[in-house]
Amino acid sequence: MSPLGRPWSLGLVVFLGMASEGISCPSRCTCQYLEVNCTGQQLQDFPVDIPLDTRQLILAANNVSYLPAVELSFLADLVYLDCRKNLLGDDLDFTFIGVAKLVYLDLSFNNLTQVTFSTFSHLLSLVVLKISDNPNLVAIEKDAFANNTWLRHLDVSRTGLTFLDTSTVRDLPNLRLLGLSDNLWHCNCSFLDFVTWMMESDVHFPDADNITCYSPAGLRALRMPAAEAQLRFSCLTQLHKQDFVFLGLVGFCIFFAGTMAAWLAGVCAVIYEAHASKGEEEEEEEED
Repeated sequence: MSPLGRPWSLGLVVFLGMASEGISCPSRCTCQYLEVNCTGQQLQDFPVDIPLDTRQLILAANNVSYLPAVELSFLADLVYLDCRKNLLGDDLDFTFIGVAKLVYLDLSFNNLTQVTFSTFSHLLSLVVLKISDNPNLVAIEKDAFANNTWLRHLDVSRTGLTFLDTSTVRDLPNLRLLGLSDNLWHCNCSFLDFVTWMMESDVHFPDADNITCYSPAGLRALRMPAAEAQLRFSCLTQLHKQDFVFLGLVGFCIFFAGTMAAWLAGVCAVIYEAHASKGEEEEEEEED
């Protein structure tokens, strides 16, 4: 080593040490390069003093019930946010408006009740979204993920969902993995289109054996391939009371139209015969 090598190395170590001491870190959290980890610290509120250049923020296993949009917007370079196992509720609309670079978002094991277009619409770079294990999640709007065209992994397993519009997931061009297991799927005729899409899609469904019907009682615990066959038979081949009423009306209209057409044809024939007979009589009179 050259005579200048050791002093230079020591100076660099001292400089890095001073720099690390100057970096702020939230209380009860650990910080390293571009990462803040606050896992399991019984935090009630979103932590303060998070370094502005943070790329990865882990808030898992706490008691946080609210994510402040303003404080999050200061973390403009955030790409990874883990908020699983908290108390986050249904007030997430416009929460992520300032973290447009976010690629990974985990909101599983919380108290979400619905997902609207405004919940994730600003996350244009989102690739992984986990909102599983939210037992009170009962509604996802049809266009909830319309702006999340890069989404590849979506997990809505173990929620209170009974229905999901086909276009909500079918229109995601990069979707490759979709978790749907252990939900309360209501397998009626309105759900047939979604089940058919599942059977024909190239998307992978993990834990597929546990994607089953919850209602009606006659289809409970039925897996989706069998559910599709049953729904296709009951919804496309059997007629309900309103169908018979409609067919009866159509039949009556056809019968009435046929009767009227026959009557008009008869009238026209009589008129023609009368006119022809009169013409013959006139010709005979002229000959006489």
